[in-house]
Amino acid sequence: MFRLATMLYSIIGTSFAGSFVIAALATGRDTLIPILIAAGAGALLGIPASWYVARAITKNIR
Repeated sequence: MFRLATMLYSIIGTSFAGSFVIAALATGRDTLIPILIAAGAGALLGIPASWYVARAITKNIR
């Protein structure tokens, strides 16, 4: 399951990070620090999300 979660993280983590950066830019926070915080928060939230999705996939396969 760990291998599946890492593969899913490459998609989910970048999607979250990109969405958070777009949200930061749309709200007018267009300097370096808010963009880095948004990208970091998205990347960190992608970890449990990819683990949850991997667990849901493996439970449905069996």
